[in-house]
Formats: sequence, C-alpha cells, structure tokens
Amino acid sequence: MDNEVSPEQASMVLNMLTSGASMDTINTPLALRLIGLAQELNQDELAQRLLDHAMDAAKDESERSWARFEGLKMSDSQLPSFERLAEDLASGDGMADLDAAVHHHMALMHLAEDQLAEARAMIQRSVALREVANDREGITYGLAVLVAVAKRQHDMDTAIAAGTQRIELLTSLNKHRSKMEALADLAHAQATIGEFSVAGNLFEESLELAKELESLSGQLVARWGLADLAEIAEDYQTAMLVLSDCLHAFMAENQPTPAAVRQRIQDLTALKGNGRNGDA
Repeated sequence: MDNEVSPEQASMVLNMLTSGASMDTINTPLALRLIGLAQELNQDELAQRLLDHAMDAAKDESERSWARFEGLKMSDSQLPSFERLAEDLASGDGMADLDAAVHHHMALMHLAEDQLAEARAMIQRSVALREVANDREGITYGLAVLVAVAKRQHDMDTAIAAGTQRIELLTSLNKHRSKMEALADLAHAQATIGEFSVAGNLFEESLELAKELESLSGQLVARWGLADLAEIAEDYQTAMLVLSDCLHAFMAENQPTPAAVRQRIQDLTALKGNGRNGDA
C-alpha cells in the first residue's frame, strides 16, 4: 500500500517550513510546491503568502513565469489570461516545461466547457512539448486528458492508442496506482467498440493491481466493469458474484458499501428470481 502522510503530519511540516523567518529561506520552486499543500489543508492565507514570496524570491524569468502561472490558477483567471501567458512563453527560451503545463491547464478549461476540439488541440500541443523534453511522467498526464477528450468525441481509435501508450509509460515508470486507473479506462474504451474479451482481461489486470494496492475504489471500478461485461453476455450469475466480491471487500475493511453496489445486487437477484440467470 502506498505510503501516505496524514493531514496532521503535513500541517506540522508546512508550519515548520513557513513559520517566522523560515519563509525567507524558501526559494521559489519550493514555495510553489508548498502552495498546493497549503490549499489541501485549507490554509488559503498561507497559500497567498507563499505565492507572494515566490514572486519576490524569483531569481529569473522562468521562476517569475511559474509564479505567474500559479497566481492565475489561484485567482481562477479566465482563459484569455492563460493564452497571454502562453504567447509570452512562446517567445522565450528554456521554458518548454511551463509552456506544456499551461497548455495542459487550458485543455482542462476547454474540456470543462465541452469545447472538445479546442481541448484536443491544447493537450496535443502539451504532449508534443513534453515529448521533446522527454518528460515521460508529464506525457502520461497529457495522455489521460487526450483519452478523455477522444472518448467524448467518440474517437475510440485515438482513445485506445493514447490509452495503450499511457499504460506502457506508467509500467516503465512503476506508477502502479495510475496504471490501475489507466487499465480500467482502456478496458472501458475496448468494451465500447465490442472488444469484450480484451476489455475483460484489462479489467482483471486492473483488479489485481487494486488488490495489491489495497484500493477499494480501484476494486469497485474494475468489478463494476466486469459485472457490465457479464450482463452484456446475459450471464447474470457471474455479474452478481463479481459484485458480491466487491461488497465483501468493503465489509472486510469495515467500510460502507456504496449504495449503487447493493442496489445492483438486488436488481440482479430479482432477475435471477424471474428466471433470467444466464442459463435459460
């Protein structure tokens, strides 16, 4: 299971780094990283202090631009502000990583507004910049967005190609939790085009990773997908068994089972009682 830091521990570390004169010793890159932590802990005032410090401590144009980008995000700026930043970055040197991050963010903004063509153009630009920089982890983030956009455009060829590339990269990077999610995502895309056997194998692989990682949410997604495939095949008995395994996994961890799982098991039980058990 992945190591996790409790909110209390994170708060203690954050306060140690930023209290009193300690803030003066923090450089811009560290200050920018700490902003996200402060926001997660709902310390908005500290996040703003960190941003102000990051801007003051910036030693070159690259660090000032990263701080500017963070400031735009914190103030919920509109798309034109990010477009102006991207234009400024295009005329500079050595800031391809920031340019990629800005285009990634703009892609998400377009996606939120269902502007799919624009989102696709932005994320393809981001991925291209990261490929030039050989930022493999960054590429996986971009591919995840490209998969989401392609699915909503009903372009399953692109979704499957990007999803497959994403899994290959995550495997080489040993990013097991992200791979678990990517496998289920690709399984869904394969099922959409009728490749049910391939989809089933991908869901099973995702499920095994979820078990290793002790991820109940991952197990839920994989088992729900396997139940979908069983129902498509009118194998209601297998669907019910898969979902029952999911219920027992939650119970074993003393966690409440999602209501949707219990309801679906009840619905399948009713189907079985009516003679639709996959054997008729």
